Amino acid sequence: MSLRRGHPLRLEPGPGQESVWDYPRPPSLEHSTKRVEIRSGDVLLAGTSDAYRVLETSHPPTWYLPADSFAPGVLAPAGGRASVCEWKGAAVYWDVVLPDGHVLPGEGWSYPRPTSDFVPITDHVAVYARTLECFVDGERVRPQPGGFYGGWVTDDVVGPFKGDPGTMGW
Repeated sequence: MSLRRGHPLRLEPGPGQESVWDYPRPPSLEHSTKRVEIRSGDVLLAGTSDAYRVLETSHPPTWYLPADSFAPGVLAPAGGRASVCEWKGAAVYWDVVLPDGHVLPGEGWSYPRPTSDFVPITDHVAVYARTLECFVDGERVRPQPGGFYGGWVTDDVVGPFKGDPGTMGW
């Protein structure tokens, strides 16, 4: 990866692709009718064609699904964890309960009272793709590099992406 003034050089997107370096900062919110699914093996945990993407410079999109698109019992409040996003507001976290009863602690998050620009994601939940099997229009997504961010990498976005070692200063 080449650097220019401390920032990586943007990869040129091909046909049908977006560069995360063309996304804005502060981030924007975009409604999507693409089919978004979250699975555990053959079991559908959540599915919708009514999701939102948060688009922020250097990050692959973070996908927010309506809470009611999750199967009953999949989401449980995660105790003791909270954070604040400078753009979206105060987040709460969710444990994801798998069909076999295994619990993935803090694997999802939401903004019950988001800032005015993000009101549409009220009652929507995002999840990490690091443990769960997440799909956009049938394509299995890859998690954003590192363990902190929750973006979903698909073939239609190019980076480089924030999250790899040495990228925290971008």
